[in-house]
Amino acid sequence: MRVVLIGATGMVGQGVLRACLAAQDVTEIIVVGRRAPPGYDDPRITVVTVPDLARFDASDAVFSGVDACFFCVGVSSFGMSEAAYRAITYDLTLHVAQALLHASPAMTMVYVSGAGADSSEQGKSMWARVRGQTENALQRLPFRQVAIFRPSAIIPEAGIQSRTASYRWMYAVLKPLLSLIRLVSPQSVLTTRIMGDAMLNAVRKGVPHAVLKPAEIDRLATGAA
Repeated sequence: MRVVLIGATGMVGQGVLRACLAAQDVTEIIVVGRRAPPGYDDPRITVVTVPDLARFDASDAVFSGVDACFFCVGVSSFGMSEAAYRAITYDLTLHVAQALLHASPAMTMVYVSGAGADSSEQGKSMWARVRGQTENALQRLPFRQVAIFRPSAIIPEAGIQSRTASYRWMYAVLKPLLSLIRLVSPQSVLTTRIMGDAMLNAVRKGVPHAVLKPAEIDRLATGAA
């Protein structure tokens, strides 16, 4: 399996990268970003440096015949205008997706969205509306399959940290509580390992429907659709 990973330095992206490295059926991990993910040295990793994803071009032969793209790029909408948030969340995602679709139309597109995304595109919440628009637009593209993950709380594992300072503080404070909630209700709180395993299984086994909620992501990680 040859996969493209976008957002490998983020918290979820690091979890996906580790899952790919642990998987024997993953033969190449094409990491796209401004820089290589630090601390990883494996011959299966191919780094394609792209200073600005808005100028991403998939014409390089490395993007031909890939099996999947794991798109883990995301920003907080706090303090952003709708236009600015849309430029990163919608425009950037669709630009990359369309470029990869042209290079590898038979691939699976796995997109990390968020719980509460608004599929109606009509709600009052700006971020939820834009996320919903992005999800809907991806589903209209003729990939072999589109899988949209809507996690809520995610526990970072094995030293993985968010790149956002406020999120690192939040996870440090809330991790004991989240771990307790997961112990009581394992399908309501996910982990970075579960996210990675579920994404790989989305490609291997397929998904029952495009939009996956936390409980469905948890089941998919174990191999159950």
